Amino acid sequence: MSKINNSDNNSGEKQDILSLSLSELQELLEGMGEKKFRAKQIFQWLHVRRVFDFDEMTDISVQLRCRLKENFCINGLFVQKKLESSIDNTVKYLYRLSDGNFVETVLMDYSFGRSICISTQVGCKMGCGFCASAIAGFVRNLEPSELLMQIYQTERDAGVRVSGVVLMGIGEPLDNYSNVMKFLRLLSDKDGSGLSLRHVTLSTCGIVPRIYELAQEKLQLTLAVSLHSPDNVRRSEIMPVNRAYNIERLIEACRHYISVTGRRITFEYAVIDGVNSSAEDAKKLADLLRGMNCHVNLIPVNRVKERSYRTSSGGAAAFAQKLGRLGINATVRRTLGSDIEAACGQLRRDAGLADMQ
Repeated sequence: MSKINNSDNNSGEKQDILSLSLSELQELLEGMGEKKFRAKQIFQWLHVRRVFDFDEMTDISVQLRCRLKENFCINGLFVQKKLESSIDNTVKYLYRLSDGNFVETVLMDYSFGRSICISTQVGCKMGCGFCASAIAGFVRNLEPSELLMQIYQTERDAGVRVSGVVLMGIGEPLDNYSNVMKFLRLLSDKDGSGLSLRHVTLSTCGIVPRIYELAQEKLQLTLAVSLHSPDNVRRSEIMPVNRAYNIERLIEACRHYISVTGRRITFEYAVIDGVNSSAEDAKKLADLLRGMNCHVNLIPVNRVKERSYRTSSGGAAAFAQKLGRLGINATVRRTLGSDIEAACGQLRRDAGLADMQ
């Protein structure tokens, strides 16, 4: 099991330094009587050099390093399990957090570079019928540091730098709104990682008020909306969130988002045999999306042993053809890591069951 030095991060009295913005860190250090420029040095040690032990910050005095250890902690992650695909170089990590909870992270290899899919919550409240993420229950939101650490620790373990980040793992990002927004600001900070948010995709099941808030942030990220059915009755069956925010309200919010940001939206659509894959479904979907600056990403359903939903061989491609004939741009998502328990939440669920035995 590999471990990051987390500087006694179990102490509740210490501040989570990796979650602090540069300005917040400057204010705290000035309050400790330190020079303002020290904050930038420490910030870059954390977010550029990716050093997670205060003792390794060698251009900072020993006295200040001791004060940092007294007042701050670095939220570490621990590799509980690691699965490597023999098919496509996908690597899936089960990380144990400092409080003993688990999250999943997936490193994906594409022709244009490496992308990482991170979790935003421990578990999920949304209860989508085809997803394993909610099976083991919702526990808590992840802190900005725990979002960042999924990237930093994975890069360190794999010996690579990622060029794209996807918030599509366990949890609903817009249900952890403030922490996710702070994470995005830290990730894109020019004095830190400096990753352009154009290389970030945020996936939501459709929490409408938060989509309006996100539009006002004007972050230039890619918004991916999990739609999965063009029919309110059927969507409510497989996605309980639709009972609170129906398709009409969701599409209205998406049109507003496009208008404000100028960004194209991706609609995620899991093709499920006998549920949402008929010619009638294709027509309803085409009518719903026609005229929008959007793209449809069709997804063969991952097999989850607690769920009965399936996608037949070629089912997603056949549905893409139906949409194409109706003038809707749709592609089938490449299946990655099919040999390493690819469905989100399965490793966390299995780890939780093992702990109870």
